[in-house]
This record gives sequence, structure tokens and C-alpha cells, in this order.
Amino acid sequence: MFTLLHGFYKYMKQKDEYCVLILGLDNAGKTTYLEGAKTKFTKNYKGMNPSKITTTVGLNIGQIDIQGIRLSFWDLGGQEELQSLWDKYYQESHAVIYIIDSHDRDRMNESKDVFDKMISNDHLSGVPLLLLANKQDLPDCMGVREIKPVFQHSGHLIGRRDCLVMPVSALTGEGVDEGIKWLVEVIKRNSVVRPARSTD
Repeated sequence: MFTLLHGFYKYMKQKDEYCVLILGLDNAGKTTYLEGAKTKFTKNYKGMNPSKITTTVGLNIGQIDIQGIRLSFWDLGGQEELQSLWDKYYQESHAVIYIIDSHDRDRMNESKDVFDKMISNDHLSGVPLLLLANKQDLPDCMGVREIKPVFQHSGHLIGRRDCLVMPVSALTGEGVDEGIKWLVEVIKRNSVVRPARSTD
């Protein structure tokens, strides 16, 4: 009887797990964003001090539980030599967060080229996309109105997938929760196409 009750309890506590890639150029704020998301959605989690965050070599992994599901984030290093490894993670992903350093105007075209290469991969076909204009807390940053036209040329690659472009400051946390909540909604809606993995 205990085994039956224990099995039922585990089944009831089980959450569907969805994998979300966090991509973008190095120094775009990907790890700071991940830390901000974990801080906002994980009770009693003390985020890493932003001054201690260094360039990601490889990947960082984080999880949050929200609205009855678990989001597993894979924050992949954005250096040019690491971008060639990104496609190893595409097939397992349920959504992509692409982070743009809106303060670094000099690298905007580079970011767009990397984005185009990423979004045109067949394994990401139809996968929801959250495009974040990060570092909105800095003066003289590009707003969404300036960034959107740069990436609109990729409209044929983005296709009919769920896509949202929004401003965010990973450092202050502004916009972090809105983006995550939007992702949860679209991931749930698309879970028939890309089923979740079950977790305890």
C-alpha cells in the first residue's frame, strides 16, 4: 500500500520540464539574465553578485519552477569559438531567449549575423523566440524601436513562430519576469508539438 501511495505522490508532484536556450554574443548579459530569473522565481535564492559574473566558457545551467512546470535554462557561451557548439543543444530546446547588448552599437550587425545563422537551423523550426534588448539601464542604449528594424530583415527566418521583442535590464531585473511569464504561456501552448520531459 505504501508503494502505491508513494508512487501516486511522486506522480502528483512530477513537473513537466522544458529546456530553454539563452543565446547571444559574449558580454550581452546572458548569465546576469539567468541569475535575475532565478532570483525572481526561486524562493530564498540569493543571486550571484553581478560584479562576480565572468564570461561563460561552456555553459551555465539553471532551473525555475513556475506555474506547475520546470524551466531548465542552458546559458551558452557567446564567444565566436563557442558558437559552433550551440547547434548541439537545439534539438532538445523548447524555446530560445536571444539577448542583445543594446548598448554595444558597434556589434549590432555581428549579433544579427549570429542570430540569422542560429534561427535558420532546422532544429529550431517553430521554436518560440524571446528577443531581449538588454542593458536598458545604461544611457545611450538602443531602444526596441531601433533594434526591431535591424532584426526585421530576418522575418522570413523567424517565420510564424511565437516571437516577442522586449526591452530588459538583466542587472536591475526590469522586464525579466514579464519575459519569463510570456515564455511559459507559449511553451505550454506549443507543448503538443515539442513534448516536455517529465521530472520528479
